[in-house]
Amino acid sequence: MARENQLIDAATLLATAPWQHEKPVPLLKNVMRLTAPNPGMMTGPGTNSYIIGTEDTGYIVVDPGPNDAAHIQRLFDATQGDIRMIICTHSHSDHSPGAKPLQALCGKSALGQPSIYGIPSGEHASSNSYFSPDKTLQNKEQIRQLISASLPHLSTTIEVIHTPGHAENHVCLALVEDGLLLSGDHILNGSTTVINPPDGHMGDYLDSLDRLTELCQQYNIKQILPAHGYVLDQAEAVILHLKKHRLSREAKIAAVMHAYPDGSLDDWVAQAYDDVSPQLWPVAKRSLLAHVEHIRS
Repeated sequence: MARENQLIDAATLLATAPWQHEKPVPLLKNVMRLTAPNPGMMTGPGTNSYIIGTEDTGYIVVDPGPNDAAHIQRLFDATQGDIRMIICTHSHSDHSPGAKPLQALCGKSALGQPSIYGIPSGEHASSNSYFSPDKTLQNKEQIRQLISASLPHLSTTIEVIHTPGHAENHVCLALVEDGLLLSGDHILNGSTTVINPPDGHMGDYLDSLDRLTELCQQYNIKQILPAHGYVLDQAEAVILHLKKHRLSREAKIAAVMHAYPDGSLDDWVAQAYDDVSPQLWPVAKRSLLAHVEHIRS
């Protein structure tokens, strides 16, 4: 059951969470968002690092982001260095490289060095996405964090769900009592994530969306906290729309392939993504390849 007295409604979240990189934005009493200063075409306003916990219990940092010294220092300052765990949703270069520098910075404090959690890079990961955690997360693993040292019967349960597709080692995290899903790059706000074979796989991505739908139903999850962009409301509807969009695009690609059987990826992307700016076609071609492999499988 969600703690109704903690959850801020979506309208309030959207209205009170402007983009800035200097200090964390409180989303709940036990959840803050600090956006890394790495905006761009692939990252939107920047990578969202999430800080879970309170001053009373210490903190878990999810996705410390790129190896940006200023951002890492801000994460340290926001938690007073009391970081109990660092979790990376996946190994891409805008998510995991900040983990070890943040760990090292915490190790210089009296509170000690936290462990880094995640799934190691898959065999198809690119060289700039190598990631080796201290501790490997398991699918359906649950992590519990106290809400208050004076109320040991209250805790936040974080359930891990392995969601390959965008990356082989991608995980999403459910904050069970709060009805929230930390979606990493699997679900974004403002764009669809790139599926880039061979580390990315369209079939796995679609199957993972189904698992996230089941997770939302199981824990009554209402909101999604993506790694790029604002909070998303109506979690199940968002996932359903996203899957329909992907399948619609795949049907369009299949029709183009049928019409132009001897075409190249460049030929097909111009036809299948004619509703997208040509400036984005080089990126879209990565996901096009993932769709083509899925169609042919």
